[in-house]
Amino acid sequence: MKIGNIKIDIPVFLAPMAGYTDYPFRVLCKRSGAGIVYSEFVSADGIIRENVRTLEMIHFTDEERPIGIQIFGNDPEVMSKATDYINKNFKPDIIDINYGCPVPKVTKRGGGSAALKDLCLMDDITCAVIEAANNTPVTIKMRAGWDRDSIIIPEAGIRLEEFGVKAITLHPRTTKQKYTGKANWELIKTLKQSINIPVIGNGDVTNIADIQKMFEYTGCDGVMIARAAQGNPWIFDQAKSLFDKNHKPKITSLISIASMCKEHFELLVNDKGNSTGMNLMRKHFSNYLKGFPKASIFRQKLVTADSYKNMVLELKAFENYALSSGL
Repeated sequence: MKIGNIKIDIPVFLAPMAGYTDYPFRVLCKRSGAGIVYSEFVSADGIIRENVRTLEMIHFTDEERPIGIQIFGNDPEVMSKATDYINKNFKPDIIDINYGCPVPKVTKRGGGSAALKDLCLMDDITCAVIEAANNTPVTIKMRAGWDRDSIIIPEAGIRLEEFGVKAITLHPRTTKQKYTGKANWELIKTLKQSINIPVIGNGDVTNIADIQKMFEYTGCDGVMIARAAQGNPWIFDQAKSLFDKNHKPKITSLISIASMCKEHFELLVNDKGNSTGMNLMRKHFSNYLKGFPKASIFRQKLVTADSYKNMVLELKAFENYALSSGL
């Protein structure tokens, strides 16, 4: 698979997820085999104002390449300026436009999937970003439409390809559905049959069997993993076996879970400092520690640890349990 001039060996990607796809989590997923990782979605307004927190969200290292920076906004000029700033100061491999976020605080301001209600605005934003991106490939992550009465697939895909978009990721739910109901994979198939650029499927993919089913059913070029990667970066290592029959996925043992927790915690602390790293790690402990004896006990102790020192001690206790359990 290629996006522009970027060759991707394993077309299984880490989706942009607010509050999750920061530098430490992206690195872990990349090390596990993700073909492309994406930043959290960031505000174009925040970028051009050089908001410190916004810029921290899109800082990345060469280890993460190829990496996509995802931006959102409702003003073509602001999106153009943000794209130019990102290109000059960060030099990502891909710039991705968010036309998929269904969260009201974003859509009420005309960002995210609100553009699905106004294809002329989508056209203007897309063209502005492509022009400012110079030779950096521009991709799109979008939903199927605002509601079930306004599905814009494949019309929007055809328009986006004509403008010069290099790939489209489709989450085949509507904005009104948010994350309820079932993702309509038929729309991914329809989009793939309607355009010539790569189509990446997203939605209702929870395991390796789902990844294989999506490829087979829709004919898509790549699959994007979101919530299924939370607490499970190994899903990308497992996905390698779909493309390399000689690859033997690592067994997700209790020891490997403990090791991943420790590595993730250390990356967060090194990146954010003890206090912030500790607080950010709580949600990750909740995702990692499931499905084994005493999981709830260790999860509760780690999530509620009241200091960095105590969190380190509780993590060490979990490591010792993992080593002695034989699981």
